[in-house]
Amino acid sequence: MMNRRDFLASLCLCCLSGAADALPFRKDEGAGWMNTCKSGLPDHLRNHPLVAAAWSGLNPALVWDVHTHLLGDGASGSDCWISPKMQSIIYPQQFMQRQFFENGGCVDGERGNPGGQGNLEGGLDDAYLGRLAHLIDEFPMGAGAMLFAFDHTYTEDGSKDLSRAAFHVPNLHAINIAKRFPGRFRAVASIHPYRLDAVAELKLAAANGVVAIKWLPSAMGIDPASPRCDLFYEAMANLKLPLITHAGQERAVKGAHQQHFGNPLKLRRALDHGVRVVVAHCASMGEDRDLDRGSNGKYVESFELFARLMADSRYEKNLNADISALPQINRAHYLVKIIERPEWHDRLLNGSDYPLPGVIPLFSVDLFVEKGWLAKGDATVLKQIREYNPLLFDFVLKRSARVGGKKLSDCIFETAKRFKPIEI
Repeated sequence: MMNRRDFLASLCLCCLSGAADALPFRKDEGAGWMNTCKSGLPDHLRNHPLVAAAWSGLNPALVWDVHTHLLGDGASGSDCWISPKMQSIIYPQQFMQRQFFENGGCVDGERGNPGGQGNLEGGLDDAYLGRLAHLIDEFPMGAGAMLFAFDHTYTEDGSKDLSRAAFHVPNLHAINIAKRFPGRFRAVASIHPYRLDAVAELKLAAANGVVAIKWLPSAMGIDPASPRCDLFYEAMANLKLPLITHAGQERAVKGAHQQHFGNPLKLRRALDHGVRVVVAHCASMGEDRDLDRGSNGKYVESFELFARLMADSRYEKNLNADISALPQINRAHYLVKIIERPEWHDRLLNGSDYPLPGVIPLFSVDLFVEKGWLAKGDATVLKQIREYNPLLFDFVLKRSARVGGKKLSDCIFETAKRFKPIEI
């Protein structure tokens, strides 16, 4: 009889392979389709020369993952929420996305051992946090992660729109976790700028020590170029809080599904207000209209539009990007482009997009070997690390990748000094 993991793997791949926005999958030699969720990284991997080389030249206290998602169901009293569409097979793509997210975070119903934490009363909230805390504790002391809240979708008039929302992680949930684990986690708030209380919520979040604001415009229904954002941008600039926002095509979270809101050129409005903007994933997927040629401009690669912003001298001081998700199969060729642009490196920040590194078929170590970006012997070690700690796998893979002798610079990984709580 097929076990639960194999059933979910087959069902997920079947449903997603037929979806228009299906994510690309590839099965590495010797790997399964689903996260094995092993716990307790063995010493021979923790102390392996490849891992030691990944940490060489870095101060662990400055190595903070700037793109880490939280997930919960509210069972702990957190008020986390998941859309009914992500919980019903009637909406197969969204249902399967949730299945993969939960398996990536090792909380897919088999919660008896989420990272060695035991069966927790707080449901998905506690199980997910337990696993994540366990993974981070296997990093050297001082290293940590920035945890994302995730706001609801709102309409133009500032009303909450649950019918189009994907999930919700309240700011207070991220803030409380950061306060419980100050040496490992920092909070990133998520505030929809159309909210009637957006500026007040921003000031409250800043007072509680958040280090940035997170948007996913296409899923949340945010047009970054809308005048409705101006007061929010002014407040962000005054508080010196950075905006971490997705750009380019979004496939992992559907929500409002307004892909055109991910156009990198729409971020000029925030930049022109003096907001420091971090473009998630370097806009490394999809196409957007070239709005510089008018509202009917031709479609070009979103990455090309991002590169145009990076080349604009007006934005040298307040435009950054993170490299989260770049090792994924569908983005890996952009990781090569990033490695080959060392003049960008001091403006780039490392992030994992966790729990996606735990979604096994989104990453192919074998692909890196085939392309000559990774030594075959290193691939074997990375596959073993991935079974125990996908966060460490993502970090070591990026640190080990080479293109023509070039690599990602150390400064990309020492991110903590660029995100500090604001005193108000």
